[in-house]
Amino acid sequence: MKKTYMIAAAMMLSGVLAACGASGEGISAENLTTNSNSTALTEQLTVTTDSTDASPGAASETGSKEQVTTALTSTGWLDAADFFTDRDLTQTAELSGAQHITVSDGQDVKISSEGVYVLSGTASDVTVLVEAGDSDKIQLVLDGVTITNSDTPCIYVKSADKVFVTTTDGSENSLTVSGSFSADGDTNTDAVIFSKQDLAVNGQGTLNISSTDNGITSKDDLKVTGGTVIINCSGSALEAHDSIRISGGILDIQSCNDGLHAEDDEDDTTGFIYISGGEISVKASDDGIHATTYIQVDGGTIGITAGEGLEATKIQINDGTINISASDDGINAAYKSDSLGTPEVEFNGGTTTIVMGQGDTDGVDSNGNITVNGGTVDISGQSTFDYDGTGTVNGGTIIENGTETNSISNQFGGGRGGFGGGRGGEQGGFGGEQGGFGGGQGGFGGEQGGFGGGPGGNKGGRRGGREEY
Repeated sequence: MKKTYMIAAAMMLSGVLAACGASGEGISAENLTTNSNSTALTEQLTVTTDSTDASPGAASETGSKEQVTTALTSTGWLDAADFFTDRDLTQTAELSGAQHITVSDGQDVKISSEGVYVLSGTASDVTVLVEAGDSDKIQLVLDGVTITNSDTPCIYVKSADKVFVTTTDGSENSLTVSGSFSADGDTNTDAVIFSKQDLAVNGQGTLNISSTDNGITSKDDLKVTGGTVIINCSGSALEAHDSIRISGGILDIQSCNDGLHAEDDEDDTTGFIYISGGEISVKASDDGIHATTYIQVDGGTIGITAGEGLEATKIQINDGTINISASDDGINAAYKSDSLGTPEVEFNGGTTTIVMGQGDTDGVDSNGNITVNGGTVDISGQSTFDYDGTGTVNGGTIIENGTETNSISNQFGGGRGGFGGGRGGEQGGFGGEQGGFGGGQGGFGGEQGGFGGGPGGNKGGRRGGREEY
């Protein structure tokens, strides 16, 4: 297998030139690792391999770039049949023919061709830059690597077909950006791992990420299928334009603004989140899991402590265990995408437990419909359900503040206005599409809101003038 290493340096020792030749051909991966600390070698290391190199384990990754589509079933929810490839789900890398690289202070590593690259060592001011062909698949194997940067991503994918970040069995890996991120031309590189292309995170080791902004960002699809990923950040722990898909592993988001965030601010037809497995723990100041279009949970264990737990236009729970502690809405289906029509929350299975904070909060809030077909929905809080469309129960178990019921209450229902007063009559009242009013100790709400006396008066009035709450 032909290997070429292009080495650019301010100064090259004549001995290195004599031994290796001006092109740098013939330097083995082992020699490269041994000499990588020498300033006589390089300030930037570029690794390329012959185009005949195979991409190990890529039988299901052949062909052109994955098409970005939101596949839907006949019922209008996500069709996950092809969401993960075999290589996404393979937790160990094929290392025969892999390139071994030890990171060194101030020496960026540039990868420009398809292959498997094993990274180890401890260094600062290092970016692993992937700038490969549009059909190239790159696997970065983290085998005890620690990188600390002040203002640039530790891993930056500019071009490739797809990149895998795989942790080796039992390894501890740490990637940190400690200062404000600097832009790369017109690109705002705002994550410790920043990718313009599809990105898959897997493995059997641990990856610790600390960031002054986002943890892991993909401008396409972002997948997590294995390993342990621990993130502390001030932005979003996982961010993607097109989708976030999780099928396994342990994701421990210890502190962030949003946990999982899928959104393209230029295209509201994309940006979904799909979860079918794994253990996910999120502590967030804003949203635990936020998507523009769909959130669909088909399995896994999810624990969220946040302002809002789940937020999207359409939310479906089919299986898994979800525990939400929220200071605002536990689950909120709102008008995030104009292309999807009426917001909806649907429960078909699993166990969903929601504990709400005091005040103007809802356990499950939909600007459209709520449907319970199966599973267990257990909500504790002042307002358990709130919907503007229909509330339908076809099965399952519903528990409101410790009491099992066979219906969905609507604390502030009635179109987009909602009930504004307490018991009706002289003590209450209601709000219609544009607000409403109540007699006695009730209340009223106008186009921009209002107030009320009985339980629910405030919120019922306000909802009269708001499409989304």
